Amino acid sequence: MEWNKRDKTAIWHPCTPQWKEEYNINIVRGKGIYLYDDQGNEYIDAVSSWWVNLHGHAHPHINERLKEQLDLLEHVIFAGFTHQPAIELAEEILKLLPENQSKIFYSDNGSTAVEVAIKITMQYWYNIGQKKLSFIAFENSYHGDTFGSMAVGADSPFNDPYGKPAFNVIHIPTPTSDNIQHIVEKITHIHQQYDIAGFIFEPLVQGWAGMLMYEAELLEKIIRHCKQLNIITIADEVMTGFGRTGAMFACDHLDEAPDIFCLSKGITGGYMALGATSCTSKIYHAYLQKDPLKTFYHGHSYTANPLACTAGLASLEIFKQPGYIDEIIRIVYKHQAFLYQLQNHPKVKNARQTGTILAFDIKNNEPTGYFNSKRDQYYYAFLKKGVLLRPLGNTIYLIPPYCITNEELDKVYAIILETLKVL
Repeated sequence: MEWNKRDKTAIWHPCTPQWKEEYNINIVRGKGIYLYDDQGNEYIDAVSSWWVNLHGHAHPHINERLKEQLDLLEHVIFAGFTHQPAIELAEEILKLLPENQSKIFYSDNGSTAVEVAIKITMQYWYNIGQKKLSFIAFENSYHGDTFGSMAVGADSPFNDPYGKPAFNVIHIPTPTSDNIQHIVEKITHIHQQYDIAGFIFEPLVQGWAGMLMYEAELLEKIIRHCKQLNIITIADEVMTGFGRTGAMFACDHLDEAPDIFCLSKGITGGYMALGATSCTSKIYHAYLQKDPLKTFYHGHSYTANPLACTAGLASLEIFKQPGYIDEIIRIVYKHQAFLYQLQNHPKVKNARQTGTILAFDIKNNEPTGYFNSKRDQYYYAFLKKGVLLRPLGNTIYLIPPYCITNEELDKVYAIILETLKVL
């Protein structure tokens, strides 16, 4: 209790109404899928600590690699200098991305990875002598909390205090089999009206919107059409990257590769803050000009931090361990079986799954959305039963670390079903 009092006195927590006398649980250690508080309670981290933890807490391989790096180099300016972890991580990521990706630009989180993508896209057109400052994005989208990433996100009450975005963004519906032709036609119409620089999207799963999911073939049609119109396509894989959809990247489910990728969250296995933005050689070559105004003047103090890059390398090394990908597929199949139970549950609607991400909505008389009152009821009920699930309004979702066992998944499923009975 002493720690919580000190916390309330000194700290402003994210996404937390400050008028609430909310108790912030003091976590003292983590191991595997478990978090342990200062009272000795354990919690299954079923949301991977805001979707970042891939392999479990305090993973011995990542720990060991970080200890080795600590004795070599903790940080160095990345303008005019480089280092082995940054080079090796960029090389490994480029091996995993589609063949059209040629360069990695480092930043320090998902919002900045998106911010870099937006600026690279705008300046690309500037560098080749064209002014294109408008973007297309999906309705219900979320791309981060910095000003550029907020601008391409959906209209939201969260953004009201900050006024209109600094550049023009036109939102189109999330694709379905019924509206895809309308969307393609709308993009053509938008392109005729505005100088469109790029189209940014969360591939297959719109996370903040409530884990809204759509089909890969629909996205592929939109990307292909944008390319025909010479619109740069930007995949925000901050959440969906590194195995979450059952493939290394959500765009691996497509044949048509986007021009730019934004990566973060799971990139270091949940250990360190790191962002990465990749692009094609065509985009990069627009910056190979002697005119100093054609340089990309963007940087972060902790760009390519050696410790973060080492954690990223260690995380990718875990993926290469024999049978590790099979563990991800195992979770996919377990979710599929539980999904069938949810689809027939009287209190559940719109049960859905993409890879290791499973979500469903609680039925009630309020609109489905972030401010639905079911959120707090279920959040605290799950915590009391020892499971960290952080509902998005009345949307419950699972996105666990890949080390979770079948028995531990069954325990989480059982607690969800028990809670549905009493609430």
